[in-house]
Amino acid sequence: MKTFTFIWFGQMISTIGSAMTVFAFILWIWERTESATTLTLFGFFSELALMFVILATGILVDRFNRQRLMIFGDIGALLSTIFVAGLYVTHWLEIWHLYIIVAVQTCFSQIQNLAYSASIALLLPKQHLARAGAMRTIVNYSATILAPGLAGILYPLIGLSGIIGIDVLTALVAIATLGVVQIPQPVQPDSDTADAANAASLWHKLTFGLRYIWQNSNLRLLTLTFSCFWFFHQLGEYVFKPMILARTDGSALILGGVSMAAGAGGLMGGGLMSLWNGFQPRIRGMLLGFTGVGIGKIAVGLGSIPLVWIPARVYTFINVPILLSSSNAIWYAKIPPSLQGRVFAADHLIGITISAFTALIAGPLADTVFEPAMQPNGALSPIFGSLLGTDAGAGMSLLHGMAGLATLLVAIVGFRTQPLRQVEANLPDQGAG
Repeated sequence: MKTFTFIWFGQMISTIGSAMTVFAFILWIWERTESATTLTLFGFFSELALMFVILATGILVDRFNRQRLMIFGDIGALLSTIFVAGLYVTHWLEIWHLYIIVAVQTCFSQIQNLAYSASIALLLPKQHLARAGAMRTIVNYSATILAPGLAGILYPLIGLSGIIGIDVLTALVAIATLGVVQIPQPVQPDSDTADAANAASLWHKLTFGLRYIWQNSNLRLLTLTFSCFWFFHQLGEYVFKPMILARTDGSALILGGVSMAAGAGGLMGGGLMSLWNGFQPRIRGMLLGFTGVGIGKIAVGLGSIPLVWIPARVYTFINVPILLSSSNAIWYAKIPPSLQGRVFAADHLIGITISAFTALIAGPLADTVFEPAMQPNGALSPIFGSLLGTDAGAGMSLLHGMAGLATLLVAIVGFRTQPLRQVEANLPDQGAG
């Protein structure tokens, strides 16, 4: 795991820098709008851009040198960050600029992430795949722990431009690590197969991964189940930050502390899974993770103070690496390496489409439905007001808690669905007959 760990370290440093910038952007936007819709649109445009490019990135990853694609993706994201800095220091930066820039930056990051994901099965033996998936979650949650605190401390001292400067330096570390390692490449098809592939229509190539998943009933069931979970999980996550800001009079300190708690939980769950080969069968780990996330989100929605939010977020995100590493290990083991770029891209497209749709509806649901309904004279305040209160953010708390309840129901249905419980036994490992 030496090469994987070296790449992993560089990505962790870079991710922390990027997360500091994102946290600073969230505060910058909230100070100007105090609107949940504005914050969720920040995520929507990021996901929307990916919907148009992700299938093409799958073809790139399966056809070209994955190491070079990873470097290309990191450099593109770096240049996007530098462009933001230029707009900010010249006082030209507007919220709509961020929507465009984050979309461009996310596209470059997707190239890097997909090339990275599709390289893991070539770098590591099968018994280490769940561990690698857990280590990748550690990257994200280390950033979630460190970035809010660091950004909250440094923002008043060095401003947005200073934090972006840190982001640039950490991105250079990631690029440097990729430049000194050797990443194995998948065996390419022979010339006859390649000629036939080149003769195929572009649409046929782009939709290969989607058709591969759809035509396999086990992959289709796995994807459908995870998609249901992902919709409700993202619904809660998109209203979480505006909920905290609304209930704390825009406190960056409290939002940073609760965000760090989520990162701490993710780090604990990822650390556990990185030291352990995971559940057998893996599907059990995925469904148990769904269960824990649902319970945690219900607790967050019921709470109104940091003493409830912090432990509930820790518990919620302990479960996320468990479910992600379990799910990813199934895909790594079952999909041939030469197809993983396109199939993973298709799987990511499904998740991104769900995230984009959720981002588009979460803000308006919060601002125009749930928040007014939980006002003192609102339609839902007589039912839930005694439990959640009727002040600002109560409607978002209700929406977050309902998303958690729906997540828990997905897990319960999954456990009771026999074909899903047996999905690994019904899917041969890559290379098996």
